Amino acid sequence: MAVDRIPSGTRDVLPDEMRELRAMTDRIRGVFERAGYGEVYTPALEYERRELAATLPAYRTFDEQGQVLVLRSDMTVPIARIAATRYAHVDPPLRFCYFAHAYRGVRPQRGQSREFLQAGAELVGAPAPAGTAEALTLLCDALDAAGLKTYQVGVGDASLYPGLLAAMEAAAGARDLVLAALVRGDFVGLEREVRALGLAQDEVELLLEVPRIRGGPEVLEGLSGALEQAAAGMRATHALLEPRVADRLIFDLGLVRSLGYYTGAVFQVYDPAHGVPIGSGGRYDDLLGRFGRPLPAVGFALNVERLHIALTEEERGGR
Repeated sequence: MAVDRIPSGTRDVLPDEMRELRAMTDRIRGVFERAGYGEVYTPALEYERRELAATLPAYRTFDEQGQVLVLRSDMTVPIARIAATRYAHVDPPLRFCYFAHAYRGVRPQRGQSREFLQAGAELVGAPAPAGTAEALTLLCDALDAAGLKTYQVGVGDASLYPGLLAAMEAAAGARDLVLAALVRGDFVGLEREVRALGLAQDEVELLLEVPRIRGGPEVLEGLSGALEQAAAGMRATHALLEPRVADRLIFDLGLVRSLGYYTGAVFQVYDPAHGVPIGSGGRYDDLLGRFGRPLPAVGFALNVERLHIALTEEERGGR
Protein backbone atom coordinates (compact mmCIF):
# COMPACT_ATOMS: atom_id res chain seq x y z
CA MET A 1 0.00 0.00 0.00
CA ALA A 2 1.31 3.45 -0.92
CA VAL A 3 2.47 5.38 2.16
CA ASP A 4 1.00 8.67 0.90
CA ARG A 5 -2.63 7.48 1.17
CA ILE A 6 -5.03 8.23 4.00
CA PRO A 7 -8.39 6.51 4.58
CA SER A 8 -11.35 7.92 2.68
CA GLY A 9 -13.48 10.17 4.84
CA THR A 10 -10.41 11.62 6.58
CA ARG A 11 -8.24 14.60 5.69
CA ASP A 12 -5.07 16.51 6.50
CA VAL A 13 -5.41 20.06 7.83
CA LEU A 14 -2.54 22.36 6.85
CA PRO A 15 -1.26 25.44 8.74
CA ASP A 16 -3.29 28.18 7.00
CA GLU A 17 -6.58 26.38 7.51
CA MET A 18 -5.55 25.28 10.99
CA ARG A 19 -5.04 28.92 12.02
CA GLU A 20 -8.51 29.81 10.75
CA LEU A 21 -10.09 26.84 12.52
CA ARG A 22 -8.29 27.70 15.74
CA ALA A 23 -9.44 31.32 15.62
CA MET A 24 -13.02 30.26 14.96
CA THR A 25 -13.13 27.66 17.72
CA ASP A 26 -11.54 30.12 20.16
CA ARG A 27 -14.41 32.54 19.50
CA ILE A 28 -16.94 29.75 20.09
CA ARG A 29 -15.10 28.66 23.25
CA GLY A 30 -15.43 32.21 24.56
CA VAL A 31 -19.22 32.07 24.09
CA PHE A 32 -19.43 28.78 25.99
CA GLU A 33 -17.25 30.02 28.84
CA ARG A 34 -19.20 33.25 29.27
CA ALA A 35 -22.43 31.22 29.48
CA GLY A 36 -20.97 29.10 32.28
CA TYR A 37 -20.27 25.92 30.31
CA GLY A 38 -17.19 24.07 31.55
CA GLU A 39 -15.02 22.35 28.95
CA VAL A 40 -14.50 18.59 29.25
CA TYR A 41 -12.58 16.00 27.28
CA THR A 42 -13.26 12.27 27.32
CA PRO A 43 -11.32 9.23 26.08
CA ALA A 44 -11.53 8.52 22.37
CA LEU A 45 -12.06 4.86 23.36
CA GLU A 46 -15.13 3.86 25.36
CA TYR A 47 -16.67 0.54 26.34
CA GLU A 48 -19.59 -0.31 24.08
CA ARG A 49 -23.06 0.08 25.52
CA ARG A 50 -25.19 -2.50 23.75
CA GLU A 51 -28.45 -0.61 24.19
CA LEU A 52 -26.95 2.27 22.16
CA ALA A 53 -24.96 0.21 19.64
CA ALA A 54 -27.70 0.14 17.02
CA THR A 55 -28.01 3.93 16.93
CA LEU A 56 -24.33 4.84 16.76
CA PRO A 57 -22.30 3.80 13.66
CA ALA A 58 -19.08 3.24 15.60
CA TYR A 59 -15.69 1.67 14.93
CA ARG A 60 -15.19 -1.34 17.21
CA THR A 61 -12.17 -3.17 18.58
CA PHE A 62 -11.38 -5.33 21.65
CA ASP A 63 -9.30 -4.81 24.77
CA GLU A 64 -6.97 -7.43 26.28
CA GLN A 65 -9.90 -9.00 28.21
CA GLY A 66 -12.00 -9.31 25.07
CA GLN A 67 -14.43 -6.51 25.95
CA VAL A 68 -15.75 -4.46 23.04
CA LEU A 69 -14.31 -0.95 22.73
CA VAL A 70 -15.66 1.74 20.41
CA LEU A 71 -14.21 4.98 19.12
CA ARG A 72 -16.58 7.69 20.31
CA SER A 73 -19.04 8.58 17.57
CA ASP A 74 -20.29 11.66 19.41
CA MET A 75 -19.79 13.41 22.75
CA THR A 76 -23.37 13.26 24.03
CA VAL A 77 -23.12 9.72 25.38
CA PRO A 78 -19.73 10.24 27.12
CA ILE A 79 -21.00 13.46 28.73
CA ALA A 80 -24.14 11.66 29.90
CA ARG A 81 -21.83 9.12 31.53
CA ILE A 82 -19.79 11.90 33.18
CA ALA A 83 -22.89 13.69 34.49
CA ALA A 84 -24.29 10.48 35.97
CA THR A 85 -21.05 9.20 37.52
CA ARG A 86 -18.50 11.95 38.14
CA TYR A 87 -21.20 14.51 39.06
CA ALA A 88 -23.61 12.09 40.76
CA HIS A 89 -23.94 14.27 43.86
CA VAL A 90 -23.83 17.69 42.19
CA ASP A 91 -27.15 19.46 41.93
CA PRO A 92 -28.33 20.23 38.39
CA PRO A 93 -28.33 21.98 36.08
CA LEU A 94 -24.90 20.93 34.81
CA ARG A 95 -23.32 22.75 31.89
CA PHE A 96 -20.58 21.18 29.77
CA CYS A 97 -18.92 22.08 26.48
CA TYR A 98 -16.34 20.33 24.34
CA PHE A 99 -14.11 20.46 21.28
CA ALA A 100 -13.34 16.90 20.28
CA HIS A 101 -13.03 14.57 17.31
CA ALA A 102 -15.75 12.03 16.61
CA TYR A 103 -15.46 8.89 14.52
CA ARG A 104 -18.25 7.32 12.49
CA GLY A 105 -18.19 3.91 10.84
CA VAL A 106 -19.92 5.15 7.68
CA ARG A 107 -19.36 4.76 3.99
CA PRO A 108 -18.18 8.28 3.06
CA GLN A 109 -20.72 9.92 0.76
CA ARG A 110 -22.80 13.07 0.56
CA GLY A 111 -20.23 15.01 2.59
CA GLN A 112 -19.99 12.46 5.41
CA SER A 113 -16.67 11.98 7.16
CA ARG A 114 -15.22 9.15 9.19
CA GLU A 115 -13.35 11.59 11.45
CA PHE A 116 -14.45 15.14 12.20
CA LEU A 117 -14.07 17.83 14.83
CA GLN A 118 -17.15 18.80 16.83
CA ALA A 119 -17.77 21.87 18.96
CA GLY A 120 -20.75 21.44 21.22
CA ALA A 121 -22.51 21.96 24.52
CA GLU A 122 -24.74 19.89 26.79
CA LEU A 123 -27.20 21.20 29.37
CA VAL A 124 -28.11 18.50 31.89
CA GLY A 125 -30.97 18.81 34.36
CA ALA A 126 -32.91 21.61 32.63
CA PRO A 127 -36.32 20.49 31.35
CA ALA A 128 -38.23 21.91 28.41
CA PRO A 129 -39.11 24.54 27.47
CA ALA A 130 -36.58 26.66 29.40
CA GLY A 131 -33.67 24.27 28.83
CA THR A 132 -34.42 24.02 25.13
CA ALA A 133 -34.58 27.81 24.84
CA GLU A 134 -31.20 28.14 26.59
CA ALA A 135 -29.61 25.60 24.23
CA LEU A 136 -31.00 27.31 21.13
CA THR A 137 -29.78 30.70 22.38
CA LEU A 138 -26.30 29.31 23.05
CA LEU A 139 -26.29 27.67 19.61
CA CYS A 140 -27.11 30.95 17.86
CA ASP A 141 -24.57 32.86 19.98
CA ALA A 142 -21.90 30.34 18.95
CA LEU A 143 -22.79 30.65 15.26
CA ASP A 144 -22.78 34.43 15.51
CA ALA A 145 -19.36 34.35 17.16
CA ALA A 146 -18.06 32.08 14.42
CA GLY A 147 -19.05 34.80 11.96
CA LEU A 148 -21.88 33.05 10.12
CA LYS A 149 -24.51 35.45 8.79
CA THR A 150 -27.20 33.62 6.81
CA TYR A 151 -27.82 30.48 8.88
CA GLN A 152 -31.19 29.21 10.03
CA VAL A 153 -32.09 26.59 12.64
CA GLY A 154 -34.74 23.99 11.85
CA VAL A 155 -36.70 22.89 14.92
CA GLY A 156 -38.89 19.81 15.14
CA ASP A 157 -39.98 17.10 17.56
CA ALA A 158 -38.27 13.70 17.43
CA SER A 159 -41.23 11.94 19.03
CA LEU A 160 -43.89 13.26 16.64
CA TYR A 161 -43.52 11.09 13.53
CA PRO A 162 -42.62 7.85 15.37
CA GLY A 163 -45.62 8.51 17.62
CA LEU A 164 -47.92 8.84 14.63
CA LEU A 165 -46.65 5.57 13.18
CA ALA A 166 -47.11 3.80 16.52
CA ALA A 167 -50.63 5.17 16.95
CA MET A 168 -51.49 3.86 13.49
CA GLU A 169 -50.09 0.45 14.51
CA ALA A 170 -47.63 0.30 11.64
CA ALA A 171 -45.34 -2.74 11.83
CA ALA A 172 -42.01 -2.04 13.55
CA GLY A 173 -39.85 -3.04 10.58
CA ALA A 174 -41.92 -0.93 8.21
CA ARG A 175 -41.67 2.06 10.59
CA ASP A 176 -37.89 1.85 10.39
CA LEU A 177 -38.01 2.08 6.57
CA VAL A 178 -40.32 5.10 6.73
CA LEU A 179 -38.15 6.89 9.29
CA ALA A 180 -34.97 6.10 7.35
CA ALA A 181 -36.44 7.75 4.24
CA LEU A 182 -37.49 10.78 6.30
CA VAL A 183 -33.99 11.13 7.84
CA ARG A 184 -32.47 11.04 4.34
CA GLY A 185 -34.92 13.65 3.08
CA ASP A 186 -35.99 11.16 0.40
CA PHE A 187 -39.62 12.18 -0.05
CA VAL A 188 -40.17 9.92 -3.04
CA GLY A 189 -38.98 6.99 -0.96
CA LEU A 190 -41.05 8.22 1.98
CA GLU A 191 -44.25 8.18 -0.06
CA ARG A 192 -43.44 4.70 -1.34
CA GLU A 193 -42.84 3.34 2.16
CA VAL A 194 -45.89 5.10 3.65
CA ARG A 195 -48.20 3.72 0.96
CA ALA A 196 -46.75 0.26 1.54
CA LEU A 197 -47.97 0.35 5.16
CA GLY A 198 -51.50 -0.49 4.08
CA LEU A 199 -53.11 2.23 6.19
CA ALA A 200 -56.38 4.06 5.68
CA GLN A 201 -56.27 6.86 3.14
CA ASP A 202 -56.66 9.63 5.73
CA GLU A 203 -53.72 8.19 7.71
CA VAL A 204 -51.57 8.03 4.58
CA GLU A 205 -52.43 11.64 3.76
CA LEU A 206 -51.50 12.76 7.29
CA LEU A 207 -48.13 10.98 7.17
CA LEU A 208 -47.35 12.59 3.83
CA GLU A 209 -48.57 16.03 4.92
CA VAL A 210 -46.56 16.32 8.15
CA PRO A 211 -43.10 16.60 6.50
CA ARG A 212 -44.42 19.48 4.41
CA ILE A 213 -45.39 21.54 7.47
CA ARG A 214 -42.51 23.97 7.92
CA GLY A 215 -42.11 27.70 8.27
CA GLY A 216 -42.44 30.40 10.90
CA PRO A 217 -44.47 30.22 14.12
CA GLU A 218 -47.67 30.60 12.12
CA VAL A 219 -47.41 26.95 10.96
CA LEU A 220 -47.90 25.84 14.58
CA GLU A 221 -51.43 27.22 14.71
CA GLY A 222 -54.63 25.36 13.88
CA LEU A 223 -53.24 21.85 14.40
CA SER A 224 -54.92 19.02 16.28
CA GLY A 225 -54.15 15.74 18.02
CA ALA A 226 -50.51 14.69 18.14
CA LEU A 227 -49.56 17.62 15.90
CA GLU A 228 -51.00 20.09 18.39
CA GLN A 229 -49.12 18.44 21.27
CA ALA A 230 -45.80 18.80 19.45
CA ALA A 231 -46.67 22.33 18.34
CA ALA A 232 -47.49 23.35 21.92
CA GLY A 233 -43.97 22.47 23.01
CA MET A 234 -42.45 24.41 20.13
CA ARG A 235 -44.64 27.43 20.85
CA ALA A 236 -43.62 27.36 24.52
CA THR A 237 -39.95 27.34 23.56
CA HIS A 238 -40.44 30.09 20.96
CA ALA A 239 -42.12 32.33 23.55
CA LEU A 240 -38.96 32.26 25.72
CA LEU A 241 -36.55 33.28 22.96
CA GLU A 242 -35.22 36.74 22.25
CA PRO A 243 -36.18 38.02 18.77
CA ARG A 244 -32.59 37.69 17.51
CA VAL A 245 -32.84 33.92 18.16
CA ALA A 246 -36.52 33.39 17.37
CA ASP A 247 -36.07 35.00 13.95
CA ARG A 248 -33.51 32.31 13.04
CA LEU A 249 -35.93 29.42 13.55
CA ILE A 250 -37.79 27.37 10.97
CA PHE A 251 -40.34 25.00 12.48
CA ASP A 252 -40.25 21.65 10.68
CA LEU A 253 -42.71 18.98 11.86
CA GLY A 254 -41.05 16.36 9.66
CA LEU A 255 -37.60 16.80 11.20
CA VAL A 256 -36.27 13.60 12.75
CA ARG A 257 -32.78 12.46 13.74
CA SER A 258 -31.00 9.20 12.99
CA LEU A 259 -29.64 8.85 16.55
CA GLY A 260 -32.22 7.01 18.59
CA TYR A 261 -31.81 8.70 21.98
CA TYR A 262 -33.61 11.94 21.08
CA THR A 263 -36.96 12.31 22.86
CA GLY A 264 -38.42 15.74 22.10
CA ALA A 265 -37.23 18.94 20.46
CA VAL A 266 -34.58 18.38 17.78
CA PHE A 267 -32.79 20.93 15.64
CA GLN A 268 -30.48 21.24 12.66
CA VAL A 269 -28.40 24.17 11.44
CA TYR A 270 -28.56 25.12 7.78
CA ASP A 271 -26.76 27.72 5.73
CA PRO A 272 -27.37 28.43 2.02
CA ALA A 273 -23.60 28.61 1.55
CA HIS A 274 -23.27 24.88 2.30
CA GLY A 275 -25.54 22.12 1.08
CA VAL A 276 -25.59 19.87 4.15
CA PRO A 277 -26.46 20.55 7.81
CA ILE A 278 -23.56 22.08 9.72
CA GLY A 279 -24.87 21.31 13.18
CA SER A 280 -27.61 19.46 15.02
CA GLY A 281 -28.93 18.69 18.47
CA GLY A 282 -31.97 18.16 20.61
CA ARG A 283 -33.42 16.81 23.82
CA TYR A 284 -32.44 13.40 25.19
CA ASP A 285 -34.45 13.24 28.39
CA ASP A 286 -34.14 9.44 28.82
CA LEU A 287 -30.42 8.95 28.16
CA LEU A 288 -29.11 9.88 31.64
CA GLY A 289 -31.38 7.26 33.16
CA ARG A 290 -29.45 4.55 31.34
CA PHE A 291 -26.43 5.58 33.39
CA GLY A 292 -28.38 5.52 36.66
CA ARG A 293 -29.24 9.20 37.09
CA PRO A 294 -32.52 10.17 35.37
CA LEU A 295 -32.29 13.81 34.34
CA PRO A 296 -33.66 15.79 31.41
CA ALA A 297 -30.98 17.05 29.02
CA VAL A 298 -30.49 18.94 25.79
CA GLY A 299 -27.46 19.76 23.66
CA PHE A 300 -26.01 20.39 20.23
CA ALA A 301 -22.89 19.79 18.19
CA LEU A 302 -21.40 21.82 15.35
CA ASN A 303 -19.32 20.19 12.64
CA VAL A 304 -16.33 22.54 12.69
CA GLU A 305 -15.14 21.70 9.17
CA ARG A 306 -18.59 22.27 7.66
CA LEU A 307 -18.96 25.47 9.65
CA HIS A 308 -15.63 26.71 8.28
CA ILE A 309 -16.66 25.85 4.70
CA ALA A 310 -19.97 27.72 5.10
CA LEU A 311 -18.19 30.74 6.59
CA THR A 312 -15.64 30.77 3.75
CA GLU A 313 -18.38 30.56 1.12
CA GLU A 314 -20.35 33.35 2.78
CA GLU A 315 -17.27 35.57 2.77
CA ARG A 316 -16.64 34.85 -0.90
CA GLY A 317 -20.24 35.65 -1.77
CA GLY A 318 -20.03 38.97 0.03
CA ARG A 319 -17.08 40.22 -1.97
